[in-house]
Amino acid sequence: MKTQRSPLIFIFLTVFIDLLGVGIVLPLLPFYVKLIEASSPAWMAANHALIVGALTASYSLFQFLFAPVLGALSDRFGRRPVLLLSLLGAGLSYILFGMADRFTPLGAEAVLGVLFISRIIAGITGGSISTAQAYIADVTTPENRARGLGMIGAAFGLGFMLGPAIGGLLSAVSLSAPAFAAAALVFVNVTFGFFKLPESLPAERRSERLTSVNPLRRLGAVVSRASIRPLLMGVLLLNLAFSALQSNFAVFSEERFGYGPTQIAFIFAFIGLMAVVMQGFLIRKLVPLFGEARLAVTGMGLMSAGFVMIAVAPTAWMLYPAVAILSVGSGMATPSLTSLISRRVSPREQGGVLGGTQALTSLTMIVGPLVAGLLFDTIGPASPYLTGALLIAGAATVLFTALRPEIGRGPAIEQPARARAKAEVSGN
Repeated sequence: MKTQRSPLIFIFLTVFIDLLGVGIVLPLLPFYVKLIEASSPAWMAANHALIVGALTASYSLFQFLFAPVLGALSDRFGRRPVLLLSLLGAGLSYILFGMADRFTPLGAEAVLGVLFISRIIAGITGGSISTAQAYIADVTTPENRARGLGMIGAAFGLGFMLGPAIGGLLSAVSLSAPAFAAAALVFVNVTFGFFKLPESLPAERRSERLTSVNPLRRLGAVVSRASIRPLLMGVLLLNLAFSALQSNFAVFSEERFGYGPTQIAFIFAFIGLMAVVMQGFLIRKLVPLFGEARLAVTGMGLMSAGFVMIAVAPTAWMLYPAVAILSVGSGMATPSLTSLISRRVSPREQGGVLGGTQALTSLTMIVGPLVAGLLFDTIGPASPYLTGALLIAGAATVLFTALRPEIGRGPAIEQPARARAKAEVSGN
């Protein structure tokens, strides 16, 4: 099957703009909440960080619930309508987010309600990433499918890197300007897709009825596997800590160092840049030298150190080396864990197992922000980061115990195993 250029460009832009919007919004959430504190009830002012965490978690919760729904709808009715309607919903969510401060005369509860509605709509429509992956699978041959799916990974990294920077710059115009800019980008992409995006799934290949849309079923099937349980523990604890950082860091930076949206946005952009460099370039050079088992454990050690550095940072500039160390550690640990999990199951089971692992990650994006906000409000600003350091150190200990034989053998022994797995996947 010959791939067409414009559909793949549209898919790239869809995922890129989705993550761009997430990156634009994240640094702004605490400032919207702070905007309404003067007129808010006492409970709202006392739970500033928890409310920010809840706004972040609401997005993740509805993305977790609706990703399989949108995937099933696309199997039944086609990819094109699901993608276009999801984009329209995302544009609406950004408009609502940008208009939230206009509801101030109605009270703090009204503003907060609009913010929650906008994040819930964004989460529902953000589940279309699975449909974008299915579209690429429809229009690519097995030989170039990995490259096509790699576009989604590149779009993720670029979107999360540029989104905070754009949001920070536009916040100098107004607090709502970044959200309206994200909406404009979405609607431009909808127009492009309406005229240029063909349907990738012919009617004869569509499902006759909707398939199961229960995300917990995939998760339960993965957790029941004893062979990968220690690795899943590492995934769980690592992402609990990292999701807490994503949701709470803007609150922490503003509270401790007086950072505004622009300064916070550029730190998020720096994290995104480090992630692109590590996962896009350096990890492929490090794996043959050290092996995935060593990289996973070492990366978690670096992440734990980075969290401690953030917690005890005496001055604002210390945040940059702290998040650099944390990002390098995450770039080493995250792909290594995914690869280790995939090599412990047969090629036929990899899709389901990795899908269940992604469901586990999505759950941490729901729980982590809430826990971080609660710790921040009840114990203190440093508590989410010290807790994160302990969680990751615990995960590193579990992994070191489980992976000790592979760590001892080193990369020379691991390489043939990866080569065999790759050959099996290619032949499957």
